[in-house]
Amino acid sequence: MHTRIQKISKYRPSIFQGHLNLAVEKPRVSLAVEYPAERVILRALVAVLVVLAMGYLYFVSASIINIMARKEAMTQSGAIIASIGSLEGQYFSLTQSITPDSAVAIGLSPISTANTAYVERPGNVGMAGTVTENRI
Repeated sequence: MHTRIQKISKYRPSIFQGHLNLAVEKPRVSLAVEYPAERVILRALVAVLVVLAMGYLYFVSASIINIMARKEAMTQSGAIIASIGSLEGQYFSLTQSITPDSAVAIGLSPISTANTAYVERPGNVGMAGTVTENRI
């Protein structure tokens, strides 16, 4: 006997309302299949990622340590410059206290300036180079 299909709607279906053919005629290559090289490639990618993360952490920590060392060096150089300034002040005060009478007592003798020849160098030979700061 013939079974009759019940209609759900009185309207005809649209041409865009087709049916899905889910039956597979021939087997397809699926993503569920694991290839032998996948494990090796995955381990290599994880190893590269770990190496990159370690390198990043190394360079960031090295930068921080260098910044701290630079600040400490600047503090120490400031202290050295201050001590040099005080030593220069002592030197100038001691050189002002030397007179011709005290020089003879030390063992110095006067020189004649009539036959003295001086050498002159043009330019900034005696000038120290200034260091420009390169801060972050």
